Amino acid sequence: MRIVLLGAPGSGKGTQAGLLKADLNIPHISTGDLLRAAVKAGTALGVKAKSVMDSGQLVSDDIVLGMLEERLAQPDARAGFILDGYPRNLAQCEALQHLLERLQQPVDVALQLVVPSEMIVDRLAGRAAAENRKDDTPDTVRERLRVYAEQTAPVAGFYEQQGRLTVLDGVGELRDVYQRILSSLPRRAA
Repeated sequence: MRIVLLGAPGSGKGTQAGLLKADLNIPHISTGDLLRAAVKAGTALGVKAKSVMDSGQLVSDDIVLGMLEERLAQPDARAGFILDGYPRNLAQCEALQHLLERLQQPVDVALQLVVPSEMIVDRLAGRAAAENRKDDTPDTVRERLRVYAEQTAPVAGFYEQQGRLTVLDGVGELRDVYQRILSSLPRRAA
């Protein structure tokens, strides 16, 4: 099963991806985690990414896609994967589609978790207090949600046009949301 997990920051993607990873026995691939690991390991792409990040710039799509290609080539990703945090815009959607076609691993489903913005602001404010995080202030979260709506939300339309998008209510108890996700997954061939 090859899954792209979509949703605004704070919608629960990472939490739900962790549950899916365990149940489906496929890796949860976060591009943020890939970048941090490559930088820490000092890989060729990690060295490039570090120099860009150290200058305060965003890592280019080419570098991120290269890291993603390396990760998808690992044996544990042969049976499938859960992508979290990528693609973030339409150009990345197209690049990912070309990569996955080349690897003969097309996306099976894109799952979009929908949570009202003010609920996300409240969730992340709670997380900020619990984890002593300074980056989840209400104003910062609202700005991240604005950027998400402008740049990332159109990604859902890309997958909808392909008939691969499933929109899910991301509000409720963790297990209830997870059951909605499981119920929506395409049936696997026996």
